[in-house]
Amino acid sequence: MKTTETPAPLPAESGAPITKTDIGPPPPVKEKKEGTVLNVFSHGVLVVWAFMVVLPLLWAVMTSFKDDRSIFSSPWSLPDSLHFDNWSRAWTQANMSDYFLNTVLVVGGSLIGTLVLGSMAAYVLARFEFPGNRFIYFLFIGGMSFPIMLALVPLFYVVNNMGLLNTIHGLILVYIAYSLPFTVFFLTAFFRTLPTSIAEAAFVDGASHSRTFFQIMLPMAKPGLISVGIFNFLGQWNQYMLPTVLNTDPDKRVLTQGLVQLAVSQGYKGDWSGLFAGLVMAMLPVLAAYIIFQRQVVQGLTAGALK
Repeated sequence: MKTTETPAPLPAESGAPITKTDIGPPPPVKEKKEGTVLNVFSHGVLVVWAFMVVLPLLWAVMTSFKDDRSIFSSPWSLPDSLHFDNWSRAWTQANMSDYFLNTVLVVGGSLIGTLVLGSMAAYVLARFEFPGNRFIYFLFIGGMSFPIMLALVPLFYVVNNMGLLNTIHGLILVYIAYSLPFTVFFLTAFFRTLPTSIAEAAFVDGASHSRTFFQIMLPMAKPGLISVGIFNFLGQWNQYMLPTVLNTDPDKRVLTQGLVQLAVSQGYKGDWSGLFAGLVMAMLPVLAAYIIFQRQVVQGLTAGALK
């Protein structure tokens, strides 16, 4: 006796709801190659930009090991021999060692003062509501847009009247005032992205405002501090206008002043090999700082967007 098997009823016919497993996987869709041209163009621009940045640096380093004759006769060729005496001559005879020490003192002191004062001001503006909060915040933003050239003459008389002209600590104070607006603006936005629950828990446990800031909130803001510290370090290390106006003592010149002095010291018979050696000396700390802290810089810049 033959029996005919009837197919099992579909979920819709049996009254059961249709699930994703009953429907089955969707048919494969061909990947669209949208944006390929744009990606190729953007990568090409990045490669060109990398060559424009890296090649001058490599050329300056290569030129610092040549003699003056090779610099003009074959500027694009590799040095036939490494002239380390260029570096020693720039370090000793051109007083680059004194300029380097003065720059380290000025930038180190101003960087510490800028980060401490800027982080405290930014924390208060970001976490506490009080009358005049927004007004003070916009004052700092206005300081970012104020051209420093307009303040050189009154700044010179203010520093001179305070007895801080041609002094290391006077230049440190000016650098701090110059860097505070951007530091406060950057760190205010960063402190607003940090969670408030940890600070509230610290207050419940009896921690004071100062202890909460220095032991809890400041370590949490480490990526932002490193990022703004790198930016301030770059600006203060390469600063030329302020020390030229406020620091005319030859014994207290910074690196930027020393490089200019090295370039014009011998007129048309300039020590070009020593000049390039001094230029690389001034450039190396900046490159080293960015290479060491590049990951923290990226974290600090993207922290606000990842909240």
